Order: sequence, then C-alpha cells, then structure tokens
Amino acid sequence: MPGNTFGHSFRITTWGESHGRAVGVTVDGVPAGLLLCEEDVQKDLDRRKPGQSEVSTPRTEADRVEILSGLFEGKTTGTPISMLVWNKDANSGSYDNIKDTPRPGHADYPYIAKYGIRDHRGGGRSSARETIGRVAAGAIAKKLLSEFGIEIAAHVIELGGVRAEPVSFDDILKNVEKTPLRCADLEAAGKMLNAVALARSEGDSVGGVVEIIARGVPAGIGEPVFDKLDADIAKAIMSIGAVKGVEIGAGFECANMRASEMNDPFIIEDGKIVTNSNNAGGIIGGISSGMPIICRAAVKPTPSISKKQRTVDMTTMTETEIVIQGRHDPTIPPRMVPVAEAMVAIVIVDHMIRSSRINANSL
Repeated sequence: MPGNTFGHSFRITTWGESHGRAVGVTVDGVPAGLLLCEEDVQKDLDRRKPGQSEVSTPRTEADRVEILSGLFEGKTTGTPISMLVWNKDANSGSYDNIKDTPRPGHADYPYIAKYGIRDHRGGGRSSARETIGRVAAGAIAKKLLSEFGIEIAAHVIELGGVRAEPVSFDDILKNVEKTPLRCADLEAAGKMLNAVALARSEGDSVGGVVEIIARGVPAGIGEPVFDKLDADIAKAIMSIGAVKGVEIGAGFECANMRASEMNDPFIIEDGKIVTNSNNAGGIIGGISSGMPIICRAAVKPTPSISKKQRTVDMTTMTETEIVIQGRHDPTIPPRMVPVAEAMVAIVIVDHMIRSSRINANSL
C-alpha cells in the first residue's frame, strides 16, 4: 500500500490500524537543535483523543505518546523521529456481524475492490484513528513554526446547519477550547450543540465546516507550478478522512465576484507591503503573500449511524440492511480541528525548509 508518506523535505509516514496493537508516525526532515519533549506532542494528542465530551465517541483511550528516536538531551538530532501510541480500548467484536456487509459512507467496499482483503475491525487503516500520527507530527511542525513567530489555529465555523459569526484570530485562540464544539463563537456553539443532540437522538449525525488560519507566514513561501502552497494545503486537508471539499480565501464565492471585488489591492502599512483585503487567502500564484493563510474544509456527517441503511451481503451477493453498532462520534469537525491544524503546519514547515527559511543553523 503506497501513499502512507506525505511531504517533500519534512516527511511523515503514518502507520497502524484502529484495532491493531498501536498506531504511530515517523517524521523525517526535522532540523537538529529543536527543543522537544513528549509533552509538546501530548498537548495536541489530548485535544484529538476520544471520550472527551458528549460530541465524541465514548471509546476511552489515553493516547499517551512515546518518542522512540530522534532526540538526545531534549533536542532533535536531525535523524528520523519515531512516535508510538498504544491502542488500549478496542472493541473488535462490535464489527464481526458486519464484516461481509460494507457500511455506506465508509471505505469498506473500495478496500475490498482494491486489495481483496480488509481489516474490518473499526475500519482498520481507513479509521480516523490513523490521524494520531498526523497530529503527533503536526505538533512538531507547530513547535518548529513557533520559533519563527508563525501560529496556526482552527475552529468550527458551521455545524448541523448552524453558522458562526466571524471572529478574530485572537478570539479563536481564546475561545476555541471553551466548548466541546471548538467553535470560537460561543453563542453559535450552543446552537450547534442542540443540533448535534437532536441528530443523535434520531440515530443520525451532522457535518460541518472547519476553518484553518496560519498567521505570521512570510511572503515568498511555496512553489509556482505543481507544488503550489495552496495546492499542497488542499491535498493535505483532502487527505483527512471525511473531508469532501476545500477552499482557500474567498473560495467558491470568487465565482460570483468581479475582479474589482476579488483582487486584493496592495498598500504600505508600517513600512511593509500588505493587502487591504484577503480574498486570496494569503496565497497568490501558489506563493504566500505575507497575509494570513485561510482555508476551510467541508466535513461530511459521521457515516456510522444507528439508523437502518441499505447495503449488500458480499458472500451471498444479495441486498440487505445494516445497523451499525460500536462507538462513534455524532459529528466529526470538533475532533478534526487539531488534525487540520497539523496538516497545514506540516505543509508550511515543508515549504519553509524547501525555501531555506528553516535549517539547522536557524534554530
């Protein structure tokens, strides 16, 4: 199975299955000399882990990270960093009765069509538990970016049909962890919670939109053709399970705008070249403009629901119905917030290294 590695100069390879012994990641390309410890990584894993609230799966995992290599005396050595998290609370029996009936909205059937075999326990490799490796790697990327004054924050801006009001970057940092919905508009968060509760009471789930903002990225980062910064961000976000759409800046709204509305005029502010709007989302021609990078991800509803759904029995090749048991999130976007931050951080670090803005001598 190729495709488990992401990145060019800062590369991550995730491994493991939902109900296997462990999951983890190997990160290559981290410059030597970065101060790093397990707690730096654990902070973001704690934000991603299950069982935190009524809007996440009741599966209880400590998700304690172990750093196995790449550190000496509290600093990175420039060698691959391998990290591991043990699976403790897998309940594989819940999936035995559906191993031959592919779940609608899941990767069950495509995996069988491609490989002829799949790990049906919790989705195996296609499970959202794979994102543990991404978040662990992203924590390193965020720590590295912080050395250069770059901050990344994500928040839920729409859930179950409820849309949040725009908020500042500082308000995101201040409010996003005050509610299990990870919506920085606290009034909207209350309405979102009601929407989730209603769907859950009906055996259903809801989707939403996650916005990710990177502040402090200097101008001139990115490659102008196939490796555009926004192209790599789009791939990174689309590679997260359940994401079905990505937009940068004004996104799809630009289709309804004139150039006089869409174009961001350049101005001088405090002796620096900036734009007085940011419809481009901080990226022009695939290269960062110095303005905040803004992207959004459309996230589908959790496909595992307790309502009856139509499917097929692959052993008898007949149509049937399925009721999915087990422990599942009633909505995905709140727990996707740290995953989305991680993937954007990984892309920006990768391009910073490629542009020689980050190297061992710069730490």
